[in-house]
Amino acid sequence: MAALVTAGVVVLTGFGTGPAAAAPTGTPALQAATTTPTKTPTTNPTTTNPTTTAAAVTAEAPRKTLRLGAKGEAVTWLQRRLAELGYQPGRADGRYGGTTLAAVWAFQKVNGIAPTSTVAARTWRALESPRAPKVLVPNGRPTRAEVNLTKQVMVLYVGGQPKLITHISSGSGVAYCEAAVWQGKKQRFCGSARTPTGDYKTTWRKSGWHTSYLGRLYNPIFFNGGIAFHGALSVPLYPASHGCVRMPMNVAEVLPGMLGTGVPVHVRGAFHRA
Repeated sequence: MAALVTAGVVVLTGFGTGPAAAAPTGTPALQAATTTPTKTPTTNPTTTNPTTTAAAVTAEAPRKTLRLGAKGEAVTWLQRRLAELGYQPGRADGRYGGTTLAAVWAFQKVNGIAPTSTVAARTWRALESPRAPKVLVPNGRPTRAEVNLTKQVMVLYVGGQPKLITHISSGSGVAYCEAAVWQGKKQRFCGSARTPTGDYKTTWRKSGWHTSYLGRLYNPIFFNGGIAFHGALSVPLYPASHGCVRMPMNVAEVLPGMLGTGVPVHVRGAFHRA
């Protein structure tokens, strides 16, 4: 259900391939955040892990229970608050849809709340006094990406500050064997759908849709061989890819403008299924 709520259509995504792969033209219509930028936290996450973000100004939440599909001022407040904290809820249009839901999930996971589509008292309280994301590499470069496989969250730090925090879906950990037509002939591909932990750097990228032998990737940014950050139409609440780091489409739309080439990528943790 989660995948259908966030994405609409489930597509096969995962490992990418080298620059020789063909990429179909055309990109979907995407909503970009239009909220007014605000001051980012002043705490230095490279050396500390505060309970709350230092410059997250105390805000009084509406405290109205919201469910997916809700509309109105309380939703607009939610969207603007998430955006100023570094999440990507989409346009502040007062409509609680799938894009805002993915940002709610990311926020809830960072704040120790079991992710749910319902925004109720505990989430409102956390929005008033939010936690900073857990720092995975305390002595890392000021500009870096950290992938928390345990929480299924990616944080992009720029100048030592968390600039973008997003819900992700990493490698499922399930072995696979799949047949696909690749380079003009039908071939069989087998492997272990893992997102390996370690320290990497961003390498090549592709704008728009990129087709690999295991599916289609939107705006992929590769950092470990054929493993990439990329947008996907399905980003469920559990690891589901062949090894890549899936993220919501609106996040994949803005990430290339924020994450350059040669930037450190640190992958840590392990997802534990309930």
